[in-house]
Amino acid sequence: MATVLIDDKEETVATESGLRVSASNAVRLTGWELKPEGMCRDEVCVPLPVGVAEGDRIDLAGFWRHLGRPVAQDTAGGVFVLGAGSDQRNAALAEAEAPDFTLPDLAGKTHALSELRGKKVFLCTWASW
Repeated sequence: MATVLIDDKEETVATESGLRVSASNAVRLTGWELKPEGMCRDEVCVPLPVGVAEGDRIDLAGFWRHLGRPVAQDTAGGVFVLGAGSDQRNAALAEAEAPDFTLPDLAGKTHALSELRGKKVFLCTWASW
């Protein structure tokens, strides 16, 4: 058994040697379905490299890496994280907005981050602890 973290969910699934799961569990976890032409989601099908699918079992970590997405696992192999692709991460970062805060400058004048909205800002922080 392994715990898989993907998107906003956490699922426990039966696995073999790493993250080799049944085709039905692959669909449940990722939305990708095993078909003769490869793994398919909606209208997109991705041919699989040799060894990623054997019968009804799919090396989900291998498939995820084949998609160019990050995979992380704990050293004992009981927890896997299937990360978002770079396009998803870039979109999330482009929409991210820092919370407003105020800080004094060296002269003691207070400045708010919101005063700089729309401008590129470099923040450098340091802590002694």
